[in-house]
Amino acid sequence: MENRYSGGHLGGQYRPLDPEQIERIHQAALYILENIGFTYEQGLDDTLAMLEDAGAKIDRAHSRIYFPPDLILSQISKTPERVILYSRDAQNDIDLCGDRVYMGTGGMAVTVVDIETGQARKSCLQDIYNIGRIVDRLDNIHFYLRPCTAHDVPTSVYDVNCMYTAMQATTKHYMTGAIDRQSFRDMLALASIVAGDEKKLADKPIFSLITCFAISPLKLCTQSTLNMQEACRHRIPVALSSAPMAGSTSPMTMAGTLAQLHAEELVGLTIGQLTHPGAPMLYGGIPGSANMRTMGYQGGAVEFGMMNAAIHQLAAHINVPNYNSSGLTDAKIPDAQAGWEKAFSSLLAAMGGSNYIHHAAGMLESMLAVAYEQYIIDDEIIGMCTRVLEGIIVDDEHLAIEAIAEVGPGGNYLMSPHTLEHMRTEFFAGNGITDGRFRDTWVADGSLDTRERAQEMARKILENDSSSKIDKRTDKIIRDNFDIKT
Repeated sequence: MENRYSGGHLGGQYRPLDPEQIERIHQAALYILENIGFTYEQGLDDTLAMLEDAGAKIDRAHSRIYFPPDLILSQISKTPERVILYSRDAQNDIDLCGDRVYMGTGGMAVTVVDIETGQARKSCLQDIYNIGRIVDRLDNIHFYLRPCTAHDVPTSVYDVNCMYTAMQATTKHYMTGAIDRQSFRDMLALASIVAGDEKKLADKPIFSLITCFAISPLKLCTQSTLNMQEACRHRIPVALSSAPMAGSTSPMTMAGTLAQLHAEELVGLTIGQLTHPGAPMLYGGIPGSANMRTMGYQGGAVEFGMMNAAIHQLAAHINVPNYNSSGLTDAKIPDAQAGWEKAFSSLLAAMGGSNYIHHAAGMLESMLAVAYEQYIIDDEIIGMCTRVLEGIIVDDEHLAIEAIAEVGPGGNYLMSPHTLEHMRTEFFAGNGITDGRFRDTWVADGSLDTRERAQEMARKILENDSSSKIDKRTDKIIRDNFDIKT
């Protein structure tokens, strides 16, 4: 049966900013870029020349770029309003436009809370494969963004091995970063083999690239900017990740953080469109906050969800689909704190209408860790979020006047044909992790808590068929061309 509560439902029910506030933030960002400017790392000479030719003012003595508003506005208008990220089986394509909502995994955790020992350990390539297999079986996780670091893979072949491993595990759309341009080119070549050729890949991109082009506050990162430009030239969709922390790398106030972040995103879009007009790009604002007690990242704050909902409004203001974040928590294990922090931020981002919401599944300890069982739990949370987006259907069938008349006063609806017709679709059934049984039954089955049940479900997925999602012929071509470590 089709999962009615999966990806692509319309958000927009929660809008933390009104139209006047959105415009004030937008104008503040344009002011910042024209009068305060951007700085940059060395090694961007060609990019600076391109910007200067387009009308930006470059103060090389002070490493500062100033952007006239007309330059920004003319370039962002070239950015596509719709970006489609393709799955390999056409069953999980992601149509990013308007208020359509999709939620999935996040990336680059350095530890895994081991499913057997419960202890944090270094993540490895096998984790990318195992998590991919779990994600492939979970209906409400809509894409696979590389979730953790493979500490056991050499840098020279790191990204291509992570991509290969992920594509073995799942046919869902894969998003990743790149160490450098050569690494991106290797992934482009591998994905082209899987897709059929580079043209087929460009027409239906089965992978996309995250580029952390901006180092907050207001500074271009050389390698990530070059990676972004390379992806734009090859029509590979780019998520422009910018992640300021209020009180540390952006102003303490939410409005100030949003204004700075919006300025950073406008610069990324401008560079991308100057590099290749019409390049598919995602406005990738990920506003967060610093824990002012520890100065670490504070992933579980309710304001995190509020600001990430606002990000969609700012992206929609300039007609660009967005990438942002939810589902973070400061909890170290899948516990009650993880549940409430994840649920709040995911529901706010989903109801805000954010298009591509990463980190929504699996993350713990403010992005430092993941746990296999957490993906099971977060699949349930995401499913509930998308159920909220569907709302309450009011039509003749759902008003049920005929059923009310048939049952009549004093009757019951247990055996009503109307009940049988709608019992599997009207209310969210979930993946089985939520326990709604009587206590006696729960006790007889071992009195397992949510985490223990999720661990059992994750183990069962991993024990089942582990056949590769890459056919043998394609696999041989890949192995003949790349140094594959598995």
